Amino acid sequence: MRKLISVLASFALGAGLMAAPALAQDKGTVGIAMPTKSSARWISDGNSMVEQFEKAGYATDLQYAEDDIPNQLAQIENMITKGVNVLVIAAIDGTTLSNALENAAASDIKVIAYDRLIRDSGNVDYYATFDNFKVGVQQATSLVNGLKERFGDGPYNVELFGGSPDDNNAYFFYNGAMSVLQPLIDDGTVVIQSGQMGMDTVGTLRWDGAVAQSRMDNLLSAHYTDKQVQGVLSPYDGLSIGILSSLKGVGYGSGDLKMPIVTGQDAEIPSVKSILAGEQYSTVFKDTRELARVTVGMVDALLQGGEPEINDTKTYDNGVKVVPSYLLEPVSVDKSNWEDVLIGSGYYTMDQIK
Repeated sequence: MRKLISVLASFALGAGLMAAPALAQDKGTVGIAMPTKSSARWISDGNSMVEQFEKAGYATDLQYAEDDIPNQLAQIENMITKGVNVLVIAAIDGTTLSNALENAAASDIKVIAYDRLIRDSGNVDYYATFDNFKVGVQQATSLVNGLKERFGDGPYNVELFGGSPDDNNAYFFYNGAMSVLQPLIDDGTVVIQSGQMGMDTVGTLRWDGAVAQSRMDNLLSAHYTDKQVQGVLSPYDGLSIGILSSLKGVGYGSGDLKMPIVTGQDAEIPSVKSILAGEQYSTVFKDTRELARVTVGMVDALLQGGEPEINDTKTYDNGVKVVPSYLLEPVSVDKSNWEDVLIGSGYYTMDQIK
């Protein structure tokens, strides 16, 4: 009998150990609202979060809205109705979610703004992102370094592109870049031949590469028939590809027309390949795995009664409150360090790039 009890006890203990992961999965459900699958970086963000949340014991509901604002609102409302415990939202338009977030607050659902700040709502609990001002500084610094390297001493003809005006980050990218470029514009080292400056003029709605390509076509035909453009500030790889298509279409990168210095962001594979081909000059790498890790930590702290880790309580005023934030470090990437940063970190494999 003692043997039988011992065997049964051992079996029960083993069954208990085996059941632990299943019980851990019952920590709650996280609703994840992403803007679009048209950008590789958002797919990577979604995959990283699902993987890390599930590893931490949470169920996930991941939805992509394909840059359709009513669609994203409907997805978020549906997640609230289904009773998720927390919402992680990368907003398409950070000014359109106030009513949905009121409903979330009424259901005691915490909200984390993911990478893009949600504006005009007091119901945003935390914000996980990168140092977006620094992204702009890195882009402009790379642009200036590239101009010196490829074209010697100035003055340099440069054109400016901004991100989507409904994305709060776009202003941080632009302002960070202008903190570097404005003094050079003022002293004549950088010349904006079109005169087009300011986010209200250079912004690119929905980060649309086709819109950027069309605008670059117009800039070239209006201002560069007898001059050469030497640099283009582009805040995102998807815009950079469109800009480069426009430049190559009129002969830049062949014969005596040197390819202008074109920046970017997100280290998307087509742009990394473009950098290696000598077309795009640089990009900014934002490790989505780290952003997911920070977000999972925030959610875990919120739902387990702890205090989420933050490192910024001043920068991100959403119009109603300063949202406590965690800012990650971006990394500027060009031909000199792409392999160390992108392959060395395990973000990409060499087979994906070459």
